Amino acid sequence: NIFTWQPSYFSDLDETLPTVLQVFNNILHKCGLQCEGASAEPQKLEERVNVTPGNMPLQELKDIVLYLCDTCTTLWAFLDVFPLACQTFQKHEFCYRLASFYELAIPELESAVKKRRYEDNSVFADLWRRISHSRKKMIETFHILINQVCLQPILE
Repeated sequence: NIFTWQPSYFSDLDETLPTVLQVFNNILHKCGLQCEGASAEPQKLEERVNVTPGNMPLQELKDIVLYLCDTCTTLWAFLDVFPLACQTFQKHEFCYRLASFYELAIPELESAVKKRRYEDNSVFADLWRRISHSRKKMIETFHILINQVCLQPILE
């Protein structure tokens, strides 16, 4: 793989991970949820938002779900084909940050999708399928990370 031939890509990955983590923070912010972890920043009073996944416009909810699905699938695919990157992810407390994001965002998004009224039931089916897929990929990503960072070193 490319990291074998160009070891400096590990430093590129290290520099890129804060941006990857910011994706999760952006989703939380768009959903009106509080960010947790190392990147949590104070929120200005005038920035307070009353938007939640339950009351945001349908198109915005769709965009967030698609963004989440793409992000989770890409992260899983990357770590699945290149598990050596897990050490770099762990340096950024990725497991903790992913678990916090999952705990905050997934129940809110699932609830919003279930409770919303749809003119076209296929929209509900598509959103539900994508949230379920995102949830599955987050769990699989977490398993890859735990396996590579915690379990493999014990077995070796």
